[in-house]
Amino acid sequence: MIHAFDRRTGKMLLIVASAIAVIIFLLISNNLIKELENQERDRMSIWAQATERLAKANVDSDFEFLLGIISQNNSIPVLICDKDFNISEFRNFSLPDKNDKDKSLFSELSQKNKDYLQKRLRKAGGETPLPELIKKNHHFIEVELFGGENQYIYYEDSRLLRSLSIYPYIQMAVMIILALIIYLAMVYTKRAEQNRVWVGLSKETAHQLGTPISSLMAWTEYLQASGVDSEITDEIDKDVKRLSVIADRFSKIGSQPEMQLDYLNEVVAKSLDYMKSRVSGRVVITMNLSHDDHGVQLSRPLIEWVMENLTKNAVDAMQGEGTLDITTGAEKNIVWVEVKDSGKGIARKNFKTVFNPGYTTKKRGWGLGLTLVKRIVEEYHGGKIFVKESELGKGTTFRIEFPAA
Repeated sequence: MIHAFDRRTGKMLLIVASAIAVIIFLLISNNLIKELENQERDRMSIWAQATERLAKANVDSDFEFLLGIISQNNSIPVLICDKDFNISEFRNFSLPDKNDKDKSLFSELSQKNKDYLQKRLRKAGGETPLPELIKKNHHFIEVELFGGENQYIYYEDSRLLRSLSIYPYIQMAVMIILALIIYLAMVYTKRAEQNRVWVGLSKETAHQLGTPISSLMAWTEYLQASGVDSEITDEIDKDVKRLSVIADRFSKIGSQPEMQLDYLNEVVAKSLDYMKSRVSGRVVITMNLSHDDHGVQLSRPLIEWVMENLTKNAVDAMQGEGTLDITTGAEKNIVWVEVKDSGKGIARKNFKTVFNPGYTTKKRGWGLGLTLVKRIVEEYHGGKIFVKESELGKGTTFRIEFPAA
């Protein structure tokens, strides 16, 4: 439990640190973009002043200097219009009709390009009168050009500025994708390592059980030959054979089990018949087996192991006293079994955590039972296992679903 808490705390700290880093990165990017916007605003103010002075120029004016300033703007889209939004000139717009690409007078454009520029201007200005719009939108600059009449310069962000404003988000998306790929690679590597540990531990357990089981079988035969009560030796023989089955189950971990068409009711009934005589007499076990028992492709020894694990967990949760209901059924393309106990229940936040390795509420135990159950059901049988419902102090229902054959 402590390790699980530490992992959750570590994940939360990593998420918080990542979020702070993202916020800082976006703030810095936005500040840089704001600075570029201000620089473009200053450039356009100078451009507007040069245009205004050129319109009012006399013979003594420095035309070359003014024209040099105006010609330097080859990236920022500009429109010149009157107070009624009638456009007279434009610069640096990418027009839909390419035949007008070298023109700068609005009157010389095709109707298609005129409509395009007028739409761009109206989109920026809306229905607001230009004198009021200048106070709200810094992309409009008022100048005095021809005949003392006020004109208005409208400019848009340059392509570079628009690209830079999008770039931080593209960069963030790329970083997130890379982080996700790295995370998935780490998860895959960790899972592969865990699988190797599982397989090694299981096969070693099966190997270590082999010798004492063989010895117990021999001792059972010796007791039978020595005239010991057959009822006693029969019970010992059952448990020895059970140990042999358990060793065989562990030996199957890591290899693809042999699947065959079987019926869930038979497997559940056989598993519970064995468990009934080995749990507290104060636990009442009832079976509600469906009459509609569809066939399922399964490994009988492994599914019996699943039922035994769930039964033991339920008995532990009830502290040796209560009711245990086992129900089977079929609907659509699934065959299911539910294990319902009257134990202490599980908090909703732990509905998924209970299947994690190491999760346990017992003073003794490694917290591997439900992890093995989930592995057997989902990885080997293509099914699902989950906590269907649970209430603290009242009990829990586990549900297993298998694809019908």
